[in-house]
Amino acid sequence: MYGDPATIRRILQESGDTWAVVGLSTNRNRAAYGVAGVLQRYGKRIVPVHPKAERVHGEQGYPSLTAVPFPIDVVDVFVNSEQARGIADDAITIGAKALWFQLGVIDETAYHKARAAGLDMVMDRCPAIEIPRLG
Repeated sequence: MYGDPATIRRILQESGDTWAVVGLSTNRNRAAYGVAGVLQRYGKRIVPVHPKAERVHGEQGYPSLTAVPFPIDVVDVFVNSEQARGIADDAITIGAKALWFQLGVIDETAYHKARAAGLDMVMDRCPAIEIPRLG
């Protein structure tokens, strides 16, 4: 349910190429850093979203989703599950097309709220794992 193959394919191939990566910083030891690099290699524009608003992988960072001054297609979430609902609310507010909660990020209320708002939603999955599966 939370990782429906058709939804995963739609997000990766049809939802757009601008991905906000929430929790992305310059810390190379964090999963967000590596996954953002994979997204770039597959043609996605990454937008770092982190309170420090650091430049990562050559892209300007922003302190929050609502601070990004251009449209975001997909919001990829690397924060803990307790923060995920607020990020989902922000994704709905900014008009994102899809929301992707990384491995271990689980909030069923946020999932259903995002779906009810019309967003495609994947939870407890990683695009760096799913992209190669598409072939």
